[in-house]
Amino acid sequence: MRKFQTLVAAAVAVTLLSGCGGSAATPAASGDSSSSAAGGSGETLVIYTNSNGEGRGEWLTAKAAEAGFKVEVVGAGGADATNKLIAEKNNPIADVAFGLNNMYFAQIKAAEAIEPYEPAWAGEVDGALGDAGDDKAYWPLVQQAILLGYNSDKITADAAPKDWTDLWTKDEFKSRYERVTGLGTATAQLVFASLLTRYRDDSGDLGISDEGWKQVEQYFQNGSPAVAKTDLFARIASGDVDMGQMPSSIIAEREKSFKVNVETVAPSVGVPLAVEQVALVKGTDKKEEAQKFIDWFGSADVQGAWAKQFNSMPVNKGAAAQANPEVVDFFADVKQQDIDWNFVQENMGAWVEKIELEYMT
Repeated sequence: MRKFQTLVAAAVAVTLLSGCGGSAATPAASGDSSSSAAGGSGETLVIYTNSNGEGRGEWLTAKAAEAGFKVEVVGAGGADATNKLIAEKNNPIADVAFGLNNMYFAQIKAAEAIEPYEPAWAGEVDGALGDAGDDKAYWPLVQQAILLGYNSDKITADAAPKDWTDLWTKDEFKSRYERVTGLGTATAQLVFASLLTRYRDDSGDLGISDEGWKQVEQYFQNGSPAVAKTDLFARIASGDVDMGQMPSSIIAEREKSFKVNVETVAPSVGVPLAVEQVALVKGTDKKEEAQKFIDWFGSADVQGAWAKQFNSMPVNKGAAAQANPEVVDFFADVKQQDIDWNFVQENMGAWVEKIELEYMT
């Protein structure tokens, strides 16, 4: 797997450009869907997302205002945002939801909490990365790799773990990795989806073999519990732990902020890729404005600016041309784990319940 150290330079460069020119991450005005989707109705759109960290919520609010939209960004973990959207389906508060992956949006669609809408930029993305149904209710925006990262200032590549299972089966890594204390985030759930699907057994408990559940038990028994309100990278910087789970897009910014260097593990089975989506909330009384916002937000110009600012890998083909070359190279090289997402979606709720009740102590 391509390493992420080179992304730090890209992140710094973007910061410097923004400071000097003031417009490096500003969506460009052009004649395409990004500029034609103008706001200006004065209505405040409520946006639910799990992708508001590292300044994303503030950036989106500011850039949306420049485009004529008034937005209120409400952040929550992927599972929590999903549950909130479903719970509110008969009296929706949100107008748009984005950032959640296919697994979550499939649940939300099944609960009839979102409705089909074809964005102006639909032809610029691979629809297969979004809603698999004929009545497409959610559309892809950004790809994320869910990774195991380690402190490369302390651990050499030769001595580093080669897979998640090394963390609890090799003595040198026990108590040196951060393990989760909750499963309300998309990243945490995807890590367990990646692990458990390797041990699929249709005759096993919740479709998983005894060996698979043993792996989960060992993960919790041998890890260092996450500390509330303390970032993993802060713990790595202090020497409290050396490694843990992380989505690809946060690494460069966190390395810079906490002055640490992180490399990532490339398991032979590959890594799970999450594709963040966007959808129109069913029942919104600001439907036209919400549709305009989706047209604007998913456009090549805006997604390209988002990619530059946050080292993300956009799905929009035009936006991908504006992404940082190091990010494009990484995703060109990364091996995606083959995961049966239908199987995961059907079982994740029960897996989470079992893990929380039996292993997360």
